Amino acid sequence: MSAVAGICGVDEAGRGPLAGPVFAAAVILSDGVVIDGLADSKKLGPRKREAVAAEIRARAAAWSVASASVEEIDALNILRASLLAMRRAVDNLDVAPREVLVDGAHCPEMACPVRAIVKGDATVAAISAASILAKVARDAVMLELHGRYPQYGFDLHKGYPTAAHLAALRVHGACEVHRRSFAPVRLILESAAALRPA
Repeated sequence: MSAVAGICGVDEAGRGPLAGPVFAAAVILSDGVVIDGLADSKKLGPRKREAVAAEIRARAAAWSVASASVEEIDALNILRASLLAMRRAVDNLDVAPREVLVDGAHCPEMACPVRAIVKGDATVAAISAASILAKVARDAVMLELHGRYPQYGFDLHKGYPTAAHLAALRVHGACEVHRRSFAPVRLILESAAALRPA
């Protein structure tokens, strides 16, 4: 990292799904930079979100996206894996932030001051920007995984525990990108194991 910059917003995407990595993004916005769409980032459809993400990447003073793998999620638990992804995103910035503001109630360990802000994605522009970048990056990976495992419908639910995803899990079992530490996946694996002949 080079010179110290301003406030960095950090958010994650993908804590709730049963499959795929968890992503986090870190964004530093220059003073006075206003990007349309940040205030209502939760309401953006996929196409608008992609457009806003492109503007963030073009106009942010610095930005970074990182992830934690399914293996790390299962080994650490989803909260610790999310915090790991957040730390990686900040560490990958090419400037050092003066302070890090994280959406939610938990802070990753950082070399600089860090604060957690509940519902920060609705009140802090840099956190909202990070939320969008993390979501767009994760959705792109889930579309790639759909190409490898089309039977699960990752293109539609992105790994979240929808009725269709749970039904597919019951029919096809879990694949290598499912989070085995998550109860719905674990229970399906245990019931499949119980039905196997001894």
